[in-house]
Amino acid sequence: MGDMLTKLLDWVESTHIREQVADVDYVGLFTNPWFMVPFVLLILYLLYKQSFKDLIVIVCFVGVWWVSGTEYMNTLVVNDEVQISKILPVLFGGAALMGFLIYLFFGRSD
Repeated sequence: MGDMLTKLLDWVESTHIREQVADVDYVGLFTNPWFMVPFVLLILYLLYKQSFKDLIVIVCFVGVWWVSGTEYMNTLVVNDEVQISKILPVLFGGAALMGFLIYLFFGRSD
């Protein structure tokens, strides 16, 4: 089991996904019509269908993506040590967001 997990982690590391996500050009992405046209059409379609749950999930995903690129997130780990004073607000914020999404999908009835 441990060998399989090690191989899986090595494979994920070999894909360089973290570096690719960190190197995203936000300005270039949101000015690229090949991204913006389908994205805006998706948002308009969800508004037309009144699928507000899906819209909220998309907004949360974009918000987490934006927050993950801030300078605050870059200073969470210094010299290979996690800064507890900075990680706790991130953990509580993530827990609050997950609680909200769980409430949104399972706690309410339409």
